[in-house]
Amino acid sequence: MKLQKIILAGTATALTISAGLAFAQFQKPEDAIKYRQSAFTVLGNSFGKIGAVVKGEAPYNKDDVAKNAAIVATLSSLPWQAFGPGTEGGKAQSDIWSENAKFKAAADKMQVAVANLNTAAQSGDLDNIKKAFGAAGATCKTCHDDFKKK
Repeated sequence: MKLQKIILAGTATALTISAGLAFAQFQKPEDAIKYRQSAFTVLGNSFGKIGAVVKGEAPYNKDDVAKNAAIVATLSSLPWQAFGPGTEGGKAQSDIWSENAKFKAAADKMQVAVANLNTAAQSGDLDNIKKAFGAAGATCKTCHDDFKKK
């Protein structure tokens, strides 16, 4: 378990650094849009796997839930860098840029909620996982409702 934490920490650091470099390297707004959509797709895939367990659609496997929660927590910091000035478009509403403080607050709230989900998942307590998943899902829904095109 200690080795997994070291690997996860190294991976998180590498992803954060590469994400910062990626932001600096977006040649076109479309590149930023593709980047953030890709990050959300991968994040949503792992979040969905946890959701299937929480809803009783998949059997509970502590290690799988912990792995997916760690992925979600790690990836939760990536998409936001691709919402810089001049990157309007895709599924993003213009409110992201006109109400940037509100958008940033929503992103921060989501990152805290998925960090709490990761903590719950690492503990293995399914009841706590369900509660933390619900809270994290609520932050996702709020942001989608406020900032994602229907």
